[in-house]
Amino acid sequence: MVVIRGNLLKCIVILRDDGKRACSLRKIALQKSNTYITFFDSDGISRKGLYLARESEKHKKEKKARKKGLLREYLEAAAIAILLALFIRAFVVQAFKIPSGSMEPTLLIGDHILVNKFIYGIKVPFVNKTIIPISEPKRGDIIVFIYPLDRKKDFIKRAIGLPGDEIRIVNNRIYINGKPYDDPHGVYEANENGNRNLGPIIVPDDSLFVMGDNRDHSYDSRYWGFVPMESVKGKAMIIYWSWPHWKRFAHIIK
Repeated sequence: MVVIRGNLLKCIVILRDDGKRACSLRKIALQKSNTYITFFDSDGISRKGLYLARESEKHKKEKKARKKGLLREYLEAAAIAILLALFIRAFVVQAFKIPSGSMEPTLLIGDHILVNKFIYGIKVPFVNKTIIPISEPKRGDIIVFIYPLDRKKDFIKRAIGLPGDEIRIVNNRIYINGKPYDDPHGVYEANENGNRNLGPIIVPDDSLFVMGDNRDHSYDSRYWGFVPMESVKGKAMIIYWSWPHWKRFAHIIK
């Protein structure tokens, strides 16, 4: 006689001493009480062990806990991925799309670019206060910055004048500190559009004078003034996608 505590049983497997399953179970009788189930084997089968395939309350709880654990792992992985993406976007690199032709032919409408936000220092998000300075924008850098007249907008232009520089433009010829500026990126049309003469003006401390490469079709420092250094978000780095100009994929921005 074998006495087993518990009430939840689905099937019974009885093994002989040699490990083989007993063939005859027809004479097994069951008697059930409140706390015990008693099995009588009238064949007197010699057995090595009794294996019960059953689904107990403990098993259900363990299964439920495993499901909760798996869901928790997925949620934790998703949360970590989101936090990592936010961290990268805030401090390392951010994606932008070019909406206008003010930087043509360097950047075209539809170009998707990555901007290095780490190169000029680590800033506090939303406040744009630099807490760890790394470098300053250089003349010729293509930078993304907060538009001074509407801080909800981001602009992209090329840095021409640095703090303390004297800028003067005569018939589209740029002079910096009295010397002609080698301007290989500037494109002008053969008409009278655009601001062809300016200055001289002095770039204030902690500010930049910026211009679009498409000089006759760029709304830049010639019209609205200087860019505060704290408004600079980063340096344009690479074109990671462009449509319909798909051949510009992975093009390094200079």
